[in-house]
Amino acid sequence: MSDPTAKTVDGDLAPADNVFGFDPASVERLPLSDLLRRMGPGFILAGIQLGPGSLTTSAMLGGDYAYQLLWVLLPVIFMGTTFILVAYRLSMATGLPTIDAIRKYYGNAAATFVGLVTFFACVCFNIGNVAGIGAGMSLIFGIDWKIGAAIVMVFVFLCYFLKGVYGKIEKAVTACIAIMAIAFIVVLVMTGGPDWAGVGAGLTQWQFPEGSIVTVLGFLGSSASVLAGMYGTYLGAEKEWKKRDLFNGVMTADALAQVVGTVVISGVVILVGAIVLNPTGTDIKNLGDLAAMLVPAFGGFANIVMGIAFLAAAFAAIMGNTGRCSVFLNAGLNKPTKLDGRNIKITAAVILVGAMAIAFVYGSSPIQLTYFSNVLTSIGTPVAGFFITRMIWRKDVHRGVKPPRALQICMTVSYIFYTALMLFALYRAVPNFLGSIM
Repeated sequence: MSDPTAKTVDGDLAPADNVFGFDPASVERLPLSDLLRRMGPGFILAGIQLGPGSLTTSAMLGGDYAYQLLWVLLPVIFMGTTFILVAYRLSMATGLPTIDAIRKYYGNAAATFVGLVTFFACVCFNIGNVAGIGAGMSLIFGIDWKIGAAIVMVFVFLCYFLKGVYGKIEKAVTACIAIMAIAFIVVLVMTGGPDWAGVGAGLTQWQFPEGSIVTVLGFLGSSASVLAGMYGTYLGAEKEWKKRDLFNGVMTADALAQVVGTVVISGVVILVGAIVLNPTGTDIKNLGDLAAMLVPAFGGFANIVMGIAFLAAAFAAIMGNTGRCSVFLNAGLNKPTKLDGRNIKITAAVILVGAMAIAFVYGSSPIQLTYFSNVLTSIGTPVAGFFITRMIWRKDVHRGVKPPRALQICMTVSYIFYTALMLFALYRAVPNFLGSIM
């Protein structure tokens, strides 16, 4: 009779058909110092999501609707955490990053389709990042935004074609997030803080004020996208995560760092917009409108400070998102996805040039372009999420271990909510929105 257990290389006894090869209950939590050393992908993912499109939509939420839409931060926490943890769980259980796992269970056509759609969604996001870089340079130096974007893009190219791409992206993004956060927190403190009664009402009274649906969709498209978790499975390979990191606290801490960082900074920007812009009735249509948010704290230097914050956000986002575009495309085409690989760098170069060309040809306000690109990015979650939601419910994926019932339910609820919101926006609001900006 065969032994129903098998000893792993770590000495644990686990069922022979256990997908992890060890008993998850036997894994000890790592101390804080080890957790911090093993974390990293979450900072890159936060940098991608806290790009210029996120800053713009966050400012619009506060400027146009004051505290009424603060509640959207709650589904961002719920969905953002769910999407990342589900992606990490599936990657560790299958031994494959997301698109490769889709190929294994649903075939090459499905994986190619997901790869191409998510690639397109991320390219749209990069177009907004190019415009955001130009907007930051224009605010700082008073030059044409296209010239400013072209100057900074030279440095982006250099970063991608040097060795150790992952390490450079992680350090650069972390620094940019810190710069961005400091600028808006200073303004929040200098203005005396928000109306806490309004904050309470905004968090508890869920509603969609007239005309807000597209802005909310754009915000969710960058702040709570399943694409973040998908890319995290590839970054985890760069970080050399092991299956035990799913249970020793590393992946959970990394996911929380990404979600909390995104929510805190986005929330601060919404509050600043509510305090500074909403009382004046300002609609954010150009760079000056955004810079006005910082006038109470920085006065005549508001343009420069906002330019630095916007440039930092855009640089962090384009550094992370260009790699994400390249990885999704190559994964969909069943090509190598290592960030230092030649094919990833070539793809990144083509993406950067293409994003610049489209952004420059558009020729309109960079603020409108970043906003529009954020909305388009939202299409990736319903497509990829369809397969991810199906996969988390597969019995063979959790072979030999207890299925993560809470994650399964949370993923299903998150996917239905996000998809329903996007379909509603497409049906009711997007046609009018497109007509207004074209």
